Amino acid sequence: MGAIQAQDYLGSLWAVGLRLPSAVESEIEEAVAARIIVRTWPMRGTLHFVPAADVRWMLRLLTPRVIARSAGRYRELSLDVAALSRSRKVVTRALAGGRGLTRPEVYAELQRGGVSPEGQRGIHILGHLAQHGLICFGPRKGKQATFVLLEEWLPPSGDISRHGPATVHDFAWWTGLVIKEAQEAIAAAGSALVSESSEGRRWFSAAGGARPATRSKPRAAVLLPPWDEYVVAYKDRSAALDRPVGPVGPLYAIGFSLVVIDGRVRGSWRRALAGSTARVSLDFWTRVTREERRAVERAAQRYGRFLGRPVQIA
Repeated sequence: MGAIQAQDYLGSLWAVGLRLPSAVESEIEEAVAARIIVRTWPMRGTLHFVPAADVRWMLRLLTPRVIARSAGRYRELSLDVAALSRSRKVVTRALAGGRGLTRPEVYAELQRGGVSPEGQRGIHILGHLAQHGLICFGPRKGKQATFVLLEEWLPPSGDISRHGPATVHDFAWWTGLVIKEAQEAIAAAGSALVSESSEGRRWFSAAGGARPATRSKPRAAVLLPPWDEYVVAYKDRSAALDRPVGPVGPLYAIGFSLVVIDGRVRGSWRRALAGSTARVSLDFWTRVTREERRAVERAAQRYGRFLGRPVQIA
């Protein structure tokens, strides 16, 4: 995983946990505090968790086009060059020396420094500064995330040349690059990638990567967090999503917490925390067999182990 979408913070912790079968939620937060993974805005103007060693090159490669596309929105918010430059100075001064401030605290510093964070101005300022490599998210303070200076938070790291997985169009969608750049990435990867053709398209994967075994019983199920890369990373999602899908269209389904059985999206789920218990409510969009239901219940129990709470399933 090059990156995991992380605008839904608790969901993104589970997204990491899904890829680490024995992990629990506290361990993912410890990895953030230990600066192993970092939450920031590396591509498509969206928050992601990325490996600490990859933050800088991802920002340099992927954010210039996002920043350029934001120019119109900056004008609407009266965020001109002077305002953004002043914001940079204020935030740098406020966070210098290893300080971590929550969003309201950063907004207060901006206000005192003569830059209004009202409305959507504040979040666009923070995103802009993160995309320029000035700040990133640090550890949580209570239940709130903090912002820190990237250069103080992470040690210097080496650079990396451009790489790319999946189809050309999937890779371009996921990264925000144009097709020509995606093609250059595939060419640069050379023998590190292998390709195969299916349904008139070429698919790329890492050379030597394990191929999925033929599925046999029992059924396999997972509970995906909203915006999970299993769905959102692909421009063509027909391998996982039917058209139409459930109560919403296939595009909007990617923002749901999804129930996946044997690779296909079959419904959605919600969680509610009550005391020491987690309640998981299931909404199947198609009829499921008893065996499939049991597989989903096993997936819910795994989620409970990740949270360190017993699960009630509804």
